[in-house]
Amino acid sequence: MGLTMSPAPAGEPLAVAVPVGGGIGHAGGEAVHPLAVAEGDYVEGVLDGGGTPVDLRLVDAEGRPVRLLLDGSVGRTTFRFVAAVGHAALRLTARGAGAYTLALTRKLGMGEQLAPPRVYPSPAIAALAEALERGEGTDAFWEQVAQTGTPLVEPHGAGMVAMTFLVRGAKRNVRILGGPSSDHEALERLGGSDVWFKSFMVPDTTRLSYQIAPDIPEFPGTCRECREAILAQTQVDPLNRHPWPAEAPDRFNQHSLVALPAAPPQPGVGVHGAPQGRLIAERFRSERLGNEREVAVYTPAGFDPGNPETILLLMFDGQEYRTRMPVPAILDALVAEGRLPPVVGVFIANPDAAARARELPGNPAFAAMLAEELLPWVAERTGLTPRADRTVLAGSSYGGLAAATAALAHPERFGNALSISGSFWWHPDASPRERPEHVAGLVARGERLPVRFFLGAGLFEYGRDGEVGILESSRHLRDVLEAKDYDVTYREYAAGHDYYAWQGVLGDGLLALFGGK
Repeated sequence: MGLTMSPAPAGEPLAVAVPVGGGIGHAGGEAVHPLAVAEGDYVEGVLDGGGTPVDLRLVDAEGRPVRLLLDGSVGRTTFRFVAAVGHAALRLTARGAGAYTLALTRKLGMGEQLAPPRVYPSPAIAALAEALERGEGTDAFWEQVAQTGTPLVEPHGAGMVAMTFLVRGAKRNVRILGGPSSDHEALERLGGSDVWFKSFMVPDTTRLSYQIAPDIPEFPGTCRECREAILAQTQVDPLNRHPWPAEAPDRFNQHSLVALPAAPPQPGVGVHGAPQGRLIAERFRSERLGNEREVAVYTPAGFDPGNPETILLLMFDGQEYRTRMPVPAILDALVAEGRLPPVVGVFIANPDAAARARELPGNPAFAAMLAEELLPWVAERTGLTPRADRTVLAGSSYGGLAAATAALAHPERFGNALSISGSFWWHPDASPRERPEHVAGLVARGERLPVRFFLGAGLFEYGRDGEVGILESSRHLRDVLEAKDYDVTYREYAAGHDYYAWQGVLGDGLLALFGGK
């Protein structure tokens, strides 16, 4: 460090950048160097005891030890502490004869301990912060936001943008649900202004939907109770120009959309004029499961049950994939464009909300119901003779998990699994804690089966607090499938757990598995 050696007379306080030193002639020998510090000082230093182990302690004015800083230090070692009342000296205790040098390299008083300047990823927010410091208001900022809409999108390096979500005038707090995060992110108030904001660094291919939740109730409760309080306030962003769906009954039942210019196209989405197929919904009862549900069967325009190229698509969470995602219209478009052969779609609803978490995650009885009861029921109503290599199970989240596990359980019936943001972090309750990824384990331990896979995952579906998320577990399952020589297509999207993005992933998956020219 370029410090000059200067022996310290006995009792001379240590000073920054002035090393002291000396020799200790025997094991247990000590040297004491007084400190001149004030309460709250941040102190760094270096002790070099050569090859002799040395202990270094903070002691009070009576020589009583306060804190052990270094325990048997050999050679050059750094130490640091925050001074408190009673810190009077540093005492060295040698474990053998030898020489030492000791130096304070930094001492910062309370007045010097300043937080670093705030760096805002968004240039617009940084400029507004400076304007507020000058005593200016926010009206001009909000006028500009009204012209551009939200969120703010600003370049931030090659292939990346700063995406900033904004809320005006909240009183207590704001959360964002969806967006580029796997959590309910809190927005920050800019000083004492009416601007609440949160910036994310995201790829310029991002596509997502989100809602805001201003002024949510805060009260003692479980995590679930706090989440439900957030959900009570989720609503469309009034500054966003792309509400979804446009015909929602109120702002609480709408989301806000973001699709950056470089976002990949979504096959079959938004295509109009294609010949429409027919959708018939019926009640289906399973004797094996002892319950009943709605199953809707879609057949394409000009449907010919004898066409050997026909695809049979079975989708979980059927109601969602008929309403929030217009899958029949997507299929109409892809078939009319010649990108897919004819597709018969089967939309399998959940009997009730509780049944979803019971049936879809790795349930052998549910998989058997699909193979032994539902498939013959569909064949009877459509005239199809289902072929495993032309049959695909598809779903998202728990539905993506079910697609994989049911196909692995019955490859003789289901030769394809299309998983969208599959919950591959899931495992049965009895699984060992160190093996949380159940499906990857099934694949690794089993023989290769005649099942093809499409796996899609969102870059914003990462795990938090050390937990494995959808993104990490999907990557792992891909690696295990490839190691077992499965036919697997894997794609990642700059998206989250989001039906708006999933409608494009579904088309990508069908094209990867069955696409024509």
